[in-house]
Amino acid sequence: MPMRLLHAVVRTIRNSRRLATGLVILAAMILVALFSPLIIKLIGGGTNPIEVAAYEKWLVPSADHLLGTDQFGRDVFAMVIKALSVSLQIGAIAGLISTVVGVIVAFVAGYKGGWIDGILSTFTGILLVIPTFPLLIALSAYAKNVTLFQVGVMISIFAWPFAAKTIRSQVLSLRTRPYVDLARVTKARDMEIIVTELLPNLLPFIGVGFASSALGAIFGLVGLEVIGLGPGGVIDLGQIIYNAITTGALTLGAWPMFVVPIALLTLLFAALNMVNIGLEEVYNPRLRGVAGE
Repeated sequence: MPMRLLHAVVRTIRNSRRLATGLVILAAMILVALFSPLIIKLIGGGTNPIEVAAYEKWLVPSADHLLGTDQFGRDVFAMVIKALSVSLQIGAIAGLISTVVGVIVAFVAGYKGGWIDGILSTFTGILLVIPTFPLLIALSAYAKNVTLFQVGVMISIFAWPFAAKTIRSQVLSLRTRPYVDLARVTKARDMEIIVTELLPNLLPFIGVGFASSALGAIFGLVGLEVIGLGPGGVIDLGQIIYNAITTGALTLGAWPMFVVPIALLTLLFAALNMVNIGLEEVYNPRLRGVAGE
């Protein structure tokens, strides 16, 4: 089973240049996030570069401080590295929780059908039409000092319905396939059919659901931070942008505080969308024909 899933993943990547490009960009950003403690240590050279008053305030970009310093005397480059790691962690936590919940709901609703499908589909549809950002704003008022995991859980509450709806429609289609009927005839259990027959064919849709949920979580937190309602004690890309806006960093020559986080968010958005488009190209023959793959 693991080898079958691995072969499916490798085959998918080989069939799309966009998917491969998006994964390479994501891998590079993830590597930076994983080694962020070491990178920050090297930047500081014995000093904690993101500690308040570590350096002089509002230093312009130079060889010693590639992106300058902020209003508290912190190295902006080190802060961006730390913020990228935090944003990716929140995206991964929220994306994973949302995808797991969405997959469970989708398989139960789509495979079982009947009144169970009706109840779960109705509940999912209600959550999809509820405006989530105002609810996040309300929650943020009561979540000023929270951990990264708690932030991810808070955001994932509103992120799983999209994955559930996408995967459910595919489960409804796959459950009528001949190989599923054959598995039922051989007295295979429902869980066995789901894991061995349905799950491998749904990997691209699960990947799309994860990418969409993770991206929504990252930008949802950025949106809260930019309007000054983000959770306290969390340095992410949105908080750096908020600090740049409120302190007038652009007029003080500290343009990297505003430009670099936006550039990273744009790159992350492009990478995740290339992954989504690449998966569509591989598993949608009509789109693949148009793209010329």
